[in-house]
Amino acid sequence: MPELPEVETTRKGIQPKVDQQTISKVIVRNGHLRWPVDSDLAEKLTGLSVLKVGRRGKYLLLETQNGTLLIHLGMSGNLRVLPVNTTVQKHDHIDIEFSNGYLLRLNDPRRFGSVLWHSAGEGPVEQHKLLAKLAPEPLSDDFNGQYFFEKTRKRKVAIKTLVMNSQVAVGAGNIYANESLFMSNIHPQTIASKLTKKQCELLVSNIKKVLEAAIEQGGTTLKDFLSPDGKPGYFVQKLNVYDQAGKPCPVCDTPIERIILNQRASYFCPKCQKK
Repeated sequence: MPELPEVETTRKGIQPKVDQQTISKVIVRNGHLRWPVDSDLAEKLTGLSVLKVGRRGKYLLLETQNGTLLIHLGMSGNLRVLPVNTTVQKHDHIDIEFSNGYLLRLNDPRRFGSVLWHSAGEGPVEQHKLLAKLAPEPLSDDFNGQYFFEKTRKRKVAIKTLVMNSQVAVGAGNIYANESLFMSNIHPQTIASKLTKKQCELLVSNIKKVLEAAIEQGGTTLKDFLSPDGKPGYFVQKLNVYDQAGKPCPVCDTPIERIILNQRASYFCPKCQKK
């Protein structure tokens, strides 16, 4: 699943081609995504200009004078910038064409992505039901050790599960949760409320570091993700524990172990991350 670094890579990739551009045409080939695409989406968007290309958590936000288009890449989606009239491929579900001769094309094999319209008349897009309860942006000053320490109090869940809770820490999905816990020497099954304030500060610092490093590398490509120019993300070459079961820990050479936690694969070093 594309996580925050992949979505930020996508935002940066599409911005130069669509920012301040007018939407000239919208083609919906398959609107049966996670949520049905509005049947009148083309009517709503055609003629509008993209005033800003933003992001909130894992959602891309195309802001216009009449409202905001929310795009989520789901499990397998990618958003490409292509010349208008580029040949359509399998799983190319939606095209948004612009007056400058380029288009945004959503390709989503598993169709867990979403394209949703939020009208300006409904209030600020931050009030949208999918955004309203999201935690502070992880690279912002609001996401800090004190904030996270307070969120862990009285929480009897595994720390990895809490890190992946978007109402506590947004955008740090499975890959980056595993990596940041390893960097912090915290076992993924550690009960959240048992963490000290110092451990929370270290974990927050490492979440920020791993996300920043991944963004710098263009995200992580394990299977489906491609940036808007068609390139894979290269952070996969820097993974310490994720998908490294049986391989030596980069710190102590102990074999990395794999467990299933909350239905997701978790990877850790049993020596560096004692339970």
